[in-house]
Amino acid sequence: MSRTPVTVRKAEPYDVATLCELWSDILRKGARDDQLADVARIVETASERADQCVAVAEVDGEVAGAVYLEATTFTPLNLEPAVLAVSPHVFPQFRRKGVGSALMEVACRFAEQHGIQHVQTAAASEARDANRFMARLSFAPQATLRAAATSSVRSRLPQARQATPAASSRQRIDRVLAARRTRRERVVPG
Repeated sequence: MSRTPVTVRKAEPYDVATLCELWSDILRKGARDDQLADVARIVETASERADQCVAVAEVDGEVAGAVYLEATTFTPLNLEPAVLAVSPHVFPQFRRKGVGSALMEVACRFAEQHGIQHVQTAAASEARDANRFMARLSFAPQATLRAAATSSVRSRLPQARQATPAASSRQRIDRVLAARRTRRERVVPG
């Protein structure tokens, strides 16, 4: 089966509207102008920094997909270097044409250029095809990323924990001194 040639390049400011459409399901909710401004800032920042890149895949001169790449660490606690390939998305009409593979090839090249031996990515849990694609490329599940509104989490925490304000430093000192007095009273001079 022959594939349509896919070319990959760095995103340019004129790609912002198309990227906004491509990533519409993962951008913050709100006005389209806000989303456009967010994507414009992402593209601009990535063009200025060596550790970031927004790669755009094209088929016959038309944007077919994109991925955001960042040289970072596995996690804030695991400082092993890794390239994070965020939202490798492909427009539906270009799926199964090698666009996703081209985007992940760019992620590997980006990692190699930075001397990094690991690439990590994520796909929405309900995106079966995307998860299968990543599994075929040897990406193994590492974690489950969950998100919730702060108010929702707060409402489900035990009420006793919510109602207990943090003790002031004066209250903590008073407790320490009271504990010491109690221990001294228990000691019988001998």
